[in-house]
Amino acid sequence: MKDESLIELSTAMASISDSGEMARFLSEIHTQAELKDMVLRWRLMIMLREGVSQRGIASSLGISLCKITRGSKILKRKNSVTAELLVRRDRAMSREKNENEYSE
Repeated sequence: MKDESLIELSTAMASISDSGEMARFLSEIHTQAELKDMVLRWRLMIMLREGVSQRGIASSLGISLCKITRGSKILKRKNSVTAELLVRRDRAMSREKNENEYSE
């Protein structure tokens, strides 16, 4: 894949600020199988971040230890975008939880 094409696609995706619009875009350019795989990989990353063992993830998601090990290495990399996205996810979930506690 040419780097220019990847940059162009990344720029287009970065211009989407609404999660619903992003979901529609991803559904338009991916097959159901591709989306399922992408969601599975995201779930794998979440479970690694939550401290679930690799064997536990393999059993729960039905995926190979090879894919899980790759995910673990990604999260350990310095400047990992995936790790940063998971940190942001955790913060957003924490804020949402706090807001729900205050509104009760």
